Amino acid sequence: MNHYEQLQNICPNRVTVSPSELCCYSADGSQIKGRPEYVIFPKKTEEVSQILAYANQNLIPVTARGAGTGLAGGAVPVKGGIVLDMSQMNNIISVDIDNIQVTVEAGVVQDKLNEKLKPFGFFFPPNPGSSASCTVGGQIANNASGMRCVKYGTTKNYVLDLEVVLADGTVIHTGSNCLKSSSGYDLSRLLVGSEGTLGIITKAVLKIAPLPKARKLVMVSFPTPEAAGLSVSRVFSAGVIPSACEILDKTSVSILTKLDPNVIFPRDGDVVLFEVDGSKNSVDESAELLADACREIASSVMITDDPAKMKEIWDARSLLGAAVSKMDPTKTRIYVGEDLGVPIKKLPEIIAKVYEITSQVGLLPMIYGHVGDGTLHVGLFIDVLDEKEWEKLYFAADSLHLAAIALGGTVSSEHGIGAARGMYLEQQCGPAFNVMKAIKKTLDPNGILNPGKLGM
Repeated sequence: MNHYEQLQNICPNRVTVSPSELCCYSADGSQIKGRPEYVIFPKKTEEVSQILAYANQNLIPVTARGAGTGLAGGAVPVKGGIVLDMSQMNNIISVDIDNIQVTVEAGVVQDKLNEKLKPFGFFFPPNPGSSASCTVGGQIANNASGMRCVKYGTTKNYVLDLEVVLADGTVIHTGSNCLKSSSGYDLSRLLVGSEGTLGIITKAVLKIAPLPKARKLVMVSFPTPEAAGLSVSRVFSAGVIPSACEILDKTSVSILTKLDPNVIFPRDGDVVLFEVDGSKNSVDESAELLADACREIASSVMITDDPAKMKEIWDARSLLGAAVSKMDPTKTRIYVGEDLGVPIKKLPEIIAKVYEITSQVGLLPMIYGHVGDGTLHVGLFIDVLDEKEWEKLYFAADSLHLAAIALGGTVSSEHGIGAARGMYLEQQCGPAFNVMKAIKKTLDPNGILNPGKLGM
């Protein structure tokens, strides 16, 4: 039997080689492309195990995929082979409020999980912008975060145990249902952020958190982007840890106001959105402390706990990535050089560097992101039919990545390395990159698991 027949035996009627369907699995949200030979839709761990055992024996590359919302090519089969679409493994197996945890399959969608948890007064805090479609398995593989990670942390802070299928088909568990453990190597943390290069995640035990009782939003505008970046360290120095902290530069605000002229945003500069949550008294106190910390360098300060206003503001922020065409319909945003991370006190420096680099090549950047933990997203737009603009884009992206490394930062704060940033990992990590390669070689000696990612 050929490969197709063997794979059909494992997953009857859930293997496709249709050219039109294969095309749909040849890209994610990035510019990276790669066409698979087969797409398989497993429904249980045993099937994933059999597929990997067969692929390993026959040296067939395997790339796991959730919703394909990634921005670095992590779920793109750049070496061909098999794509495992994990979306049919989408069961919420148990909700254990007494032990503040849930057990889920990898294909569970983030928002669906939180809908299930809301009646209990709990939620799964990591909230990437793609939460309406991204899957828990993808979140774990990419260590996803989002707007409220400054207080609640990233996905790695919530993983207690993973069921993982290794390259040879072996199924392991990496942790336990305990809230803490000091028993050997932390294999869960090793798998979180590994982007499917060490094993395929099929199930997860996740810690959950109680929903806050109250929230307030403090919207502050600043005369310069550097002042906006400086505000973050001033707020932290005042003893306030906001639940969310988002920067939107003048270009971002301009795009949002073109999308909706009535949107509640100041028009007098760069904006930082701070949110505080908790009990009513703590929220009131934190909001005032936060506003006082910013007033000296701010152009304007607005505080609100009106649910309708807060929803309007956050909804506008969440649309920013999709609204960029309003700036210039003839240009397309390309996701390179767009996920920088630096120490918080270095934010003014990296912001100034962004404008310096893009001005040098004649590109207009859009700066936004979760500055509460040092994340800066840089939107770059070009006419994709103009080869010279592609040259400018790649020069700017390379310069931005190197600038982040020089400031003690990272080339990817939350979107992952994938196939888009692998060339920088050794420079950023130094000798530790050799340790990563050794781990990869040990767990995947034939190199079948998501090859071409993480610079390996």
